[in-house]
Amino acid sequence: MRWKLLIATSLLAAAASAGVCFAVAHYLLAPATRLSAPGWVAALTLVVPLGAITYASIFVYRHTARRRAIQAAATALLSILLTLTALTLYSILARRPAREFFPAPPTKTT
Repeated sequence: MRWKLLIATSLLAAAASAGVCFAVAHYLLAPATRLSAPGWVAALTLVVPLGAITYASIFVYRHTARRRAIQAAATALLSILLTLTALTLYSILARRPAREFFPAPPTKTT
């Protein structure tokens, strides 16, 4: 197996997939919070990562001599895993802090 090609291609596909998801969510979906977001914008967050992962799998399939199908499937699985990991970490790290329900008592000034 060509491990360098498999790992490098999976990392690039995952970076492109997660980057497009972040960009679409930040620039296209966030301003439309008061309005309903158009359906094509929401679909774009799913179509582009699938396209990038498919392209990476085809690239690996075409650039290997043996065990092409296994390497293409491994690339797809690794890309999906890395993309989901990046999206999960982003959602955990980028969330806003919770509001404080019980504010601190006012301080007495003299």
